[in-house]
Amino acid sequence: MVIRSVEAMFDKHLPTNEKTWVSITDISTNMPQAVVASEDNLFMSHHGFSFTAIEKAIQHNQKGKRIRGGSTISQQTAKNVFLWPHRSYIRKGLEAYFTVLIELFWTKERIMEVYLNVIETGNGVYGVEAASQKFFGKSAAKLTKGQAALIAASLPNPRKFRINNPSGYLLRRQAKIISLMGKIKQVRF
Repeated sequence: MVIRSVEAMFDKHLPTNEKTWVSITDISTNMPQAVVASEDNLFMSHHGFSFTAIEKAIQHNQKGKRIRGGSTISQQTAKNVFLWPHRSYIRKGLEAYFTVLIELFWTKERIMEVYLNVIETGNGVYGVEAASQKFFGKSAAKLTKGQAALIAASLPNPRKFRINNPSGYLLRRQAKIISLMGKIKQVRF
């Protein structure tokens, strides 16, 4: 949030930060299901790292196409809470360190709660409660499957993908996430 605020000031914009922390019990069960389906379908069973996802990302990135990440929800939580958004080997090393620590000391429920409260969901918008209020006019507890999937669909680049004005690509991604939500094991805490 601090980095984005400084970036806004350098771009001669007034920084905005919309954020409201809510308990995992005050977030629709559709939301964790959507992010697990879209970001990390092994979240409930891994210990912070998905070596299969990392290997696939490396293979994909060696082909010279658009960079693809292999980070788990745990790794993204470590990055969002303790580190900075820009890619570097130093950040990745620190991210691995913090991921081990949070997997050791936090429950999966706590990791998911923190993740859903700190993710960037739009320009100056952080967490699913702020996104739900801003884009759907309701609390995160009332998010439908489609709304949760649309938020999840925007997460790779929430400043580019607009929840309030979704592109065809974002709507196709939302539909794919909804389909995957029905195919993966229910995320329960």
